[in-house]
Amino acid sequence: MADTTVEDDPCSGKLTQIFTRVTKHVFGFFLMVVLCNVTHLLLKPFSQPRITSDTFIGLLIGNLGIVRKLFDKPAAQTLRFIIDFGMICYMFVLGIEMDPYVLFKLPTRDAKVAYAGMLSTFILACFITPFLSYTKEFKISFTLTLSTVLSSTASPVLTRIITSCKIGKSDIGRLVIAAGMHSDFISTLLISIGYIVYPIRGKPSGKSRLQETLEMSAALVVQTVIAAKVSPVIMNWVNNENPEGKPMKGSHLVLSIAFMALVCSCSPAYGYSPMLSAFMAGIFLPSEGRVSKWAISKVNYLLTTIFYPIFFLWMGFEADFRELEPGQIGTWARLALLFVIPTIGKVTGTVISGVLLGFHWPESVALGLLLATKGHYQIYLAIAAKTAGTISTTTSIVMIIASFFTVVYTPAVVAQIIKRARKRAPTQRMTLECLNPSDELQLLLFVHGPENVPAAINFMEISRGTAEPGIQVYVTDMIELTDQIAATLVQADGVDLVTVTDKSVRDMREQVTTAVQAYVDANSDGVTLRRLLALSTLNSMPQEICVLAEELMVSLIILPFHKRQRADGTLDAGHSGFRYVNRKVLRSAPCSVGILVDRGLGLIEKISRSYVSLDVAVIFIGGKDDREALAYAGRVARHPGVKLMVIRFLLETDSVNASRRAGNQRVNNVAEQQEEMKLDDECFAEFYERHVSGGHGAYMEKHLANSAETYVTLRSLEGQYALVIVGRGGRVNSVLTVGMNDWQQCPELGPIGDILSGSEFSLKTSVLIIQQHSVKGELDGLDDDFSVM
Repeated sequence: MADTTVEDDPCSGKLTQIFTRVTKHVFGFFLMVVLCNVTHLLLKPFSQPRITSDTFIGLLIGNLGIVRKLFDKPAAQTLRFIIDFGMICYMFVLGIEMDPYVLFKLPTRDAKVAYAGMLSTFILACFITPFLSYTKEFKISFTLTLSTVLSSTASPVLTRIITSCKIGKSDIGRLVIAAGMHSDFISTLLISIGYIVYPIRGKPSGKSRLQETLEMSAALVVQTVIAAKVSPVIMNWVNNENPEGKPMKGSHLVLSIAFMALVCSCSPAYGYSPMLSAFMAGIFLPSEGRVSKWAISKVNYLLTTIFYPIFFLWMGFEADFRELEPGQIGTWARLALLFVIPTIGKVTGTVISGVLLGFHWPESVALGLLLATKGHYQIYLAIAAKTAGTISTTTSIVMIIASFFTVVYTPAVVAQIIKRARKRAPTQRMTLECLNPSDELQLLLFVHGPENVPAAINFMEISRGTAEPGIQVYVTDMIELTDQIAATLVQADGVDLVTVTDKSVRDMREQVTTAVQAYVDANSDGVTLRRLLALSTLNSMPQEICVLAEELMVSLIILPFHKRQRADGTLDAGHSGFRYVNRKVLRSAPCSVGILVDRGLGLIEKISRSYVSLDVAVIFIGGKDDREALAYAGRVARHPGVKLMVIRFLLETDSVNASRRAGNQRVNNVAEQQEEMKLDDECFAEFYERHVSGGHGAYMEKHLANSAETYVTLRSLEGQYALVIVGRGGRVNSVLTVGMNDWQQCPELGPIGDILSGSEFSLKTSVLIIQQHSVKGELDGLDDDFSVM
């Protein structure tokens, strides 16, 4: 008997072939992932999204001969099953993130932009596409479907681009994301409903068109009812049984997934598309709750790490370049129009809606260009149409390339938005330091209520300077808009004008007006008063304040500290909402900002103009904020009733270790430090010559070695002054303040202001902390809010 070897075993040979084939597929997957990541890194300096590199690599790898040989018919069929399953998950998550009830609400601004862009694109596509022979014979179903697809927007891709380019918090960024969601929702919903009338069939089902339509319609209605009515009950029960912070029970998780799968499979059982069924089920499932959030996060992770590389490899495999017809002019005409139609259509619609909504036309054009973005869903539909025999491979490739081009230019559009945002920011510096002393000082002075009025009046008094040029003060009530107050608002004559009829608000405003008007009537020389109202929610109040300051072209905003002084002299816990407002205004104000900590300034009944009645000190260490404080102190020095002391803190140069300590601290580059020190010396020399030499103030120097000595020196000033003026920060050389941030209770006051307003300092010394306006014409960070609409 002959020996049987392993090589002769047919089962072993088949296993070897299978193992080799699987190994090649796995190697191909990892090669695709590596190449996509490398290409994405190379394109990252150009702000290109990941879909750009994935599409390029997918078309390249999918058309390599070795890859095409690797995917025989069974392997290609398996790949198609994977893609179909992945797209079902993709559409399910997309549906969960949509809100179907927007259809029953009045259109918002973003909805109007989305609808206008969709309608103009749809009309344009319906008129043009039939003349380019995308199909062998004219089909109304294909024309309507293609027009709807061209009208759509890939909202996940667009949202990722907007957030990665860091304009998601801007007004145009939020508008684009919301409009993209509307456009994606409506177009996909139309395709989902249209599938009932014009289903894509690979093989005849043996049923009449009417029977198919009725069966799918009934199944879809049942699915929708279950998703809208039953799923909230089950999901809420699971969410209540699994509160946040505790591990989710496995049985509940399995039940939730099984229920989602059951809902999604209702209509496909009667011939409806599983992918569209998942979308229709998703839009009626609750978007809030632990289960939904878990499903969204897990599916998105699965799509990003595993599915997208496979998807684009499949796309390249299906887009066979050997069947492309580059020699025919029709191919290039179809490609051009598939790019031009959504671009021109969207821009036309957004420009028209922009005119009606009052947008600037460059931003309207940018909206249209961004809303023309296509993505994974549109690519899948192009290949699905080819697989169903509706279009040729050439047309499918043309659609894929056209979708690719709609993404490539989006970073350039975002760059133009950022460029215009920078240009539209004021180019002048709204600072006291740059204000001509002969020009009128314009102040935006805020009060929370009558309790802030005495301090506000004394602040106006010491800030008024001489009768010429004088000051113009906009005393503004800062009132939180509550539901109770909102119910009392009455529309007045004019656009966006309302009258507050709430009795408490009217009485409070009348008290403030009476007090400040009485002061102005008695001291009319050099003071011009206007009364304003900032009525808004705490979230939007900082923006309202900044807009008001920009419209009035004021040089200084004065905000009351969020804490109030008690009867025993200490400060209370304060209003956290007004603290939030102060911090946001400091960050976004179009001019310099001061925070006034009232600890007795309002108790001074009347500051005399005939004799000294108020001792004021200004502390100067260096930096732009200290220079701004010194510029304001120059106005105060001109008041006859104010005795001003200028205290300059200088770094001790005699100490052997002084330079070593300075070198050990984190400082900016030497050139910047020297330039700042030069500006400090020039500013102080000018102030000294104008005010100290002229007898309007006294001068004192303190030579210190470190922040500990700074703290001791500040404590030594306790009780000597009624008001201390300091800069918030912005110091290049921080040796004298280093480490003070570690124990700050209110960082918005800066290290020096926080110490002076602390409970350990004098209870009778008020503090004015001033921050100089940042140089405009540049955006410090694109993550910040900015407006260009």
